[in-house]
Amino acid sequence: MTTEALKTVKEAPRKAKVESYDIARSDETLDLAKDLAKFIKDNKLSTTVQGKEFVNVEGWQYAGSRLGIVPIVEHVISSSTESEIRYQAKVTLWDMRSQHTVGAGFAVCSNKESGKKFYQEFAIMSMAQTRAIGKAYRNCLAWIIRAAGYEPTPAEEMDYNTNVPAAAVAAPAPVPAMQVLPAEPAIAAEAVAPIQYATAAQKEEIIRLLNHPLITRPEKTKMLLNINRLDEERATQAIAKLRRAIDEREGSPATTAVAA
Repeated sequence: MTTEALKTVKEAPRKAKVESYDIARSDETLDLAKDLAKFIKDNKLSTTVQGKEFVNVEGWQYAGSRLGIVPIVEHVISSSTESEIRYQAKVTLWDMRSQHTVGAGFAVCSNKESGKKFYQEFAIMSMAQTRAIGKAYRNCLAWIIRAAGYEPTPAEEMDYNTNVPAAAVAAPAPVPAMQVLPAEPAIAAEAVAPIQYATAAQKEEIIRLLNHPLITRPEKTKMLLNINRLDEERATQAIAKLRRAIDEREGSPATTAVAA
């Protein structure tokens, strides 16, 4: 064996270790905390509130992905009234190694919140999902975020205006008597139909099919990264493509790529 080949063999275990981490091993999770701190800082994935650093949901998702834990949106429910746009979301965390649910999170978002008065309906619904993803990861991985040197609360949960000292908040300027507040955002909110995202049963079927040995790892990773963006129609199409690919590969040595 040549010196170069021997060097490659010796380095192989070290390279394999950094691909993913095992939450059950303290030495690996501490390495993850260091890696996470660098990733968040380099990509500016934190928000400063009163001198404290809170990690954005993208940072929480990165931590989860390094542990093989992906979020699944179980449902997004509208509890809106005539005077309020309000959505509640539930997200569960799926461990790709153990094939079990390892956490969950609930969150709500409303246009009655500070700064969201003119948000359209889809934006309120999207924020509810984003908060639920952050909450689910917070319930499972808060200690890793803390070990990385950040506050163990997702940035999306912070109410920035109410966290500013009262003396620092300027008094609102008086509204002229003849000024009419724009009504377009409210009208647009009523016109936007809620998106029918893929059901939990559809997502479970997609995950089951992705675990088939004939589905490649790149195909599985790409599909899982996009699973929460699928509506019911696209989820049905994804299931059909996965089944067709598996059937074709079982009958032929050649492989067929699965479109995400």
